[in-house]
Amino acid sequence: MGQKKILVVDDAEFNRDLIFQLLGDDYEILAAIDGAEGIKMAEQEKPDLILMDLGMPVMDGWEATRIIKANSELKHIPVIAVTSHAMIGDEKQAREAGCDDYVPKPIDEEELIRKVKHFLQ
Repeated sequence: MGQKKILVVDDAEFNRDLIFQLLGDDYEILAAIDGAEGIKMAEQEKPDLILMDLGMPVMDGWEATRIIKANSELKHIPVIAVTSHAMIGDEKQAREAGCDDYVPKPIDEEELIRKVKHFLQ
């Protein structure tokens, strides 16, 4: 069995690079720079997990997550919101949009790795 695939949807190159450094040895990392591209890549690649930034141009992560979770071929894919939207209520909103988990930015590397492993074990 090949490596599990993680799709990172984030408009900030710094964040994509960080996730690649943290997880690239253990998983195949795919990247998209906005929600619309994220949906397209999810449809094409069928990743095992999606790390979704919520605040992005073109289409934000809330909308992209709702669309992914409404697609019967994609809705089983866990989505972890990775976001600087760390106000009270944001985690609840992220879960209502369909996110399965939530990691605030700045990213706690150990927490992110633990949550990724939880969904991909």
